[in-house]
Amino acid sequence: QVRLVESGGGLVQAGGSLTLTCATPTSILSTIRSIDVMGWYRQAPGKQRELVATAGRAGVTVYGESVKGRTTISRDDAKKKVVLQLNGLKPEDTAVYYCHCRTDTNYESWGQGTQVTVSS
Repeated sequence: QVRLVESGGGLVQAGGSLTLTCATPTSILSTIRSIDVMGWYRQAPGKQRELVATAGRAGVTVYGESVKGRTTISRDDAKKKVVLQLNGLKPEDTAVYYCHCRTDTNYESWGQGTQVTVSS
């Protein structure tokens, strides 16, 4: 399976901001006609993976309850990528963040994960 390419994780102090970017690998970019939904999930140690935010067709966005009001997701259909802006970060936002996409042919792919650590 071809993995999505994630970038932007790191260490940040509480109250700070981070931008996470997820891109479709160039190796498959030309083979994908369009993307139904693309977004981010996260998993903290000992917890289940949870929704952060997704961007679907026609600008439809869905945000997880724990990040609503602090997060913005944007989608670039031409480049088949999404950008997640995280603001007002809290220590409980510490997790591995995973990008996910599903194409119009129901092909799904995940990224390998990027660590976000928020210090208090």
